[in-house]
Amino acid sequence: MMKMPAPQNENRDVRLRRLRMRSWRRGMKEMDLILGNFADSALYTLNLTDLDAHEALMNEPDQDIYAWLSGAHPTPDVHKLALNRILTNIPEISSKVT
Repeated sequence: MMKMPAPQNENRDVRLRRLRMRSWRRGMKEMDLILGNFADSALYTLNLTDLDAHEALMNEPDQDIYAWLSGAHPTPDVHKLALNRILTNIPEISSKVT
């Protein structure tokens, strides 16, 4: 996936809306549901460092993120915190989907 640089003068609200859209419009339905629901329920609570980590994760291909979340492949160290945050949020996500 092509890395999309954030605009330099982007305020927090605009960044959150952009990341929410990127989380819901992934291309792989499973990732849309997981990342989109995470964005809806927890993205606004992240601090700047955690937003940076989430944005770095959004630059990875869906297939890789799904393999890391499912445990099919080991998670790279650079994405462990962001993925653990998403995994901890899965019970809240699944209650919205079911």
